[in-house]
Amino acid sequence: MCSYLSFFKQNIFHVHLSDNLYNNVDRYSREESMDLYAAFRLLSDDPAVAGLNKRANESYTRSQFDNIQQQCARRGVTIIPEIESPGHALVIAQWKPEIGLKDLSMINITEPESIPTVQTIWKTFLPWFHSKVVHIGADEYDSSLVADYTSFVNQMHGFIKEQSSKDTRIWGTFTPSQGSNVSREVSIQHWEFFEDNPYFDYIKNGYDVLNSDDAFYVVGKWSGSYPQTLNKTRVFYGDPAGGPYAPNIFDTKNATNNPPRNSPLVLGQAAAVWNDYGPNATTVLEAYYSLRDVLPALADKQWGGNLLEQEYDQIFDKLHTAIPGQNLDRQIKSKSDLILSYNFNTTSSKVKDLSGNNYHGTSHSCAIDNSTIHFSGSCYLETPLNSKGRDYTLSFSVKPLSKSPGTLFAGRDSTLVSGNGSITNVTLISSGNPYSLNYSLPLNTWTDVSLIGRGNRTFLEVSPSTKDESTTMEFLARLGVNGDSLVWAPIAIEAPLAKIGEGFEGLMRDVALRGSA
Repeated sequence: MCSYLSFFKQNIFHVHLSDNLYNNVDRYSREESMDLYAAFRLLSDDPAVAGLNKRANESYTRSQFDNIQQQCARRGVTIIPEIESPGHALVIAQWKPEIGLKDLSMINITEPESIPTVQTIWKTFLPWFHSKVVHIGADEYDSSLVADYTSFVNQMHGFIKEQSSKDTRIWGTFTPSQGSNVSREVSIQHWEFFEDNPYFDYIKNGYDVLNSDDAFYVVGKWSGSYPQTLNKTRVFYGDPAGGPYAPNIFDTKNATNNPPRNSPLVLGQAAAVWNDYGPNATTVLEAYYSLRDVLPALADKQWGGNLLEQEYDQIFDKLHTAIPGQNLDRQIKSKSDLILSYNFNTTSSKVKDLSGNNYHGTSHSCAIDNSTIHFSGSCYLETPLNSKGRDYTLSFSVKPLSKSPGTLFAGRDSTLVSGNGSITNVTLISSGNPYSLNYSLPLNTWTDVSLIGRGNRTFLEVSPSTKDESTTMEFLARLGVNGDSLVWAPIAIEAPLAKIGEGFEGLMRDVALRGSA
C-alpha cells in the first residue's frame, strides 16, 4: 500500500491502532458495552499493558510494526500512529472499567487514575513509533468537560514531548471560543465543520491545521450519509469559485472559510477511509478500491497540479500500470482470457497447465487418475499463483466424500471452504471473516462450480450433475453491531489459488481460471 501511496506523492499514512465503532451513549448497558467489538492493534508482553490487547491475531508485534514503518519510510511514506482517547476509547475502558464514563466509549478524565493509565499505554508504545508526530485522538468527547479535556490534551502533549521529543496531533473537537485552551504546539486535524471552523477557530488563533474535512471522507461498504469512494467531481471542481480543489480549501462552498493558498499554518490535506459498521465491513483490498480511481487525481491537487478531468481520464490507465512494487489489483499475466487450466490427464505429481501460460501445478501426495485428482484430507495441489482480483471466473467440478469441513482453494487474500466449523455451508474467508452461503455441496455427487468475482460482488454458481439448470448465489456481508444498523452489502473477494484441496476429502477435475466474469 505504501508503494501505491508513494507513487502518487502521499507522504503520510495515518493508521488507527485503537478505536471502537462509535460512541455507545443511550444504546447499550454498561454490561453490554463490555462485550462490544473494540480493538487495540499493538501486541506487547510488557506487564504494564497486560490485558489491554484481547485480539492477538489481529495485532502487530513490535518487529512487524517496525518492518511496516521501515518499508514505508523507504518509499517516502511516514506512518502516523493514533491511539485514541479520551473518546473512542472503549477498548481502554473495557480493560479498566473503573475509569470509564457512563458511556464506556469515553474515559472519565476527572478520575485520578485515568491520565496515568493513558500515559502508561503511551510510555509502553512510544519507543515503537518512528514518526516525529503521533496522534492521540482527542475526538468527540463529552462537551460538559471542556476544561478537563484541555488539561488532558496538554498533559499528554507534555508527557509525550518529555518521553520522546515527538509532537502531538489531535482531531478538531473543542475550540477556543468553547473555552478550550489547547497548547499551540499541538497540531489540529480538522474533519467536520460541526466540530470547528478550522480557519477562524484554529488558524487565526495560531494553530497548525491538517485538512481532513469530510468532503473527502469515505466509509467502507455502507453508510447512511457518506460515499464509498472518493468524490472525483470535488477534486476537479472543489474550489468555491469552480476551480480545482487544494489543501487550503476546507469549505468547498463558502470561500470566506478558507485561508490563503500559501498559509504556512495549513499542513496539507489527507483523505480518510473509515469502516464504521463492523469488523467484517470490508476486505483489505476493498479499502484500497475506495481510493484507487480518484486518489491520483486528488494527489495532483494536493501538490498544486492543474491536470484537467479529461486529461486525467486519458492518462489514468497508463499511470496505474506504471506503479512499482505492488499488485493491489491482484492481476495475473496471461496470453489470453484463459489464465490457468488443469485437466489432470496425468499420473505424475506434475500437473500441466493447458492455458499456455505454464502455471503448472505440483501434487503433494495426492493420487491422480482418470482426469481426476483425489484429495485424502492430508494432501494438496500447489500452484505458482496466489490470488486473482477483479474480474475472474474460477471453475471446477467437485465431488465431496465427507461432511468434514475442508479447504477447496486457499490464497494470500482468501480461502474457499466446504464447511466452516460446525456448518457444512460453502464459505469464503477473507481478512479473517467468514462469508457463508445458504448452500452445501452434496455428498458423493459431482457438482460443477464457478466462483465469480464481478466488480465489487462475488458469486457462486453451481450446476449439479442431476439437474440441467444452474443456481447462482451471492456472498454478502451483514454489517452492524449487536443488532444496530444491520444491512446486507456486497463483498468483493479475490479468487484463492495458491493451494487446492488441503484438508478436503473428495475428488476434483477440470479446474480453470479465466480473467473475465
